[in-house]
Amino acid sequence: MAELSFASLIERKPVKVDLEGTPVCVTKIGEEIFAIADTCSHSDASLSEGDVTDFKIECWLHGAEFDLRTGEVLTPPASIPVETFEVKRIDDVVTISSRKSAKG
Repeated sequence: MAELSFASLIERKPVKVDLEGTPVCVTKIGEEIFAIADTCSHSDASLSEGDVTDFKIECWLHGAEFDLRTGEVLTPPASIPVETFEVKRIDDVVTISSRKSAKG
């Protein structure tokens, strides 16, 4: 389990957190928090270094886009979805835990 402060998150600015040795990309959009695998399924690039628009994140390396809500691939060159993780928020504490889905 990984914890962070809701107040520390910047709107549409992804951050990488460590969840028991697994890198996870966490993004705040409004009052919602999304957590997906940080590694692009097309290449070994960190998604937390990408840009967020609407509910999608674009991998900085080759431009593949993923839905932050589901992990689904939105544009090539990626063809395999990324995992999503369970997010809970109580007041200012955001908890990222177990894998929500194992895609692929």
